[in-house]
Amino acid sequence: MRVITFASGSGGNCALVSAGDTHILLDAGISCRRIREQLSLTGLAPENLSAILITHEHSEHISGLSTLAKRCLAPIFAPPAVARALERSVPGALPVLRAVNAGEPFPLGSVTVRAFHTPHDTPESVGWRLDDSLGGSFALATDMGCVTEEIREGLLGAETVLIEANHDPDLLRAGPYPYPLKRRILSDRGHLSNADSALLAAFLAARGTRYIILGHLSRENNTPELAFRTVSAALAGSPARLFVAPAAERLTVEVAAEASRV
Repeated sequence: MRVITFASGSGGNCALVSAGDTHILLDAGISCRRIREQLSLTGLAPENLSAILITHEHSEHISGLSTLAKRCLAPIFAPPAVARALERSVPGALPVLRAVNAGEPFPLGSVTVRAFHTPHDTPESVGWRLDDSLGGSFALATDMGCVTEEIREGLLGAETVLIEANHDPDLLRAGPYPYPLKRRILSDRGHLSNADSALLAAFLAARGTRYIILGHLSRENNTPELAFRTVSAALAGSPARLFVAPAAERLTVEVAAEASRV
């Protein structure tokens, strides 16, 4: 199984998971042009996508979806409340839009896919778990104000995970955001701090996760170095490998291989 992040952060989110001939795009929060360019670097085109999985309808997760849906016939899977929002905002996706309930697995080629809820300031938001019957597993959980038991269960045992490390609370409190926005981010339906991400990473690493990717870092309230330092301290002595997904560059993680930027 191969995981490639195309972008991760407040400016856009998009990742590709490939398992054999199954190629799954997670979110489409960058332009369709950039998605096509990134797929091309991987030897793929939009027509090769098996499915598109959407976490929620915030713009940094779906901004490229409207154009992509016109160029790609892959089904778009989203939880019911998100699917209803996409019906209004991305009408071109209607023919391929599929609403799926969290907790109900479905197959995509050799991969079994399951959504799980994440607490965020939307009517519904999910993370995604992908298990390949041929080997390898991946789970993604971002945009969550706190770590619930459902999230832990969704991530538990996945070989590779991408989890949110959005902000440092001190940087956020001292930063330029208006108070209501700071309060929203710090709430249980906002975004996960570096310290909370560190606790989650340590929990997962102690239970077999081998590769941990930190994603959705805030441009204003975090730095890759600070996120890496905070989480790596919690992983001291663990064999798990830690990476930070760049905001706009590629990061590739393959099972039993090193991560690299291309």
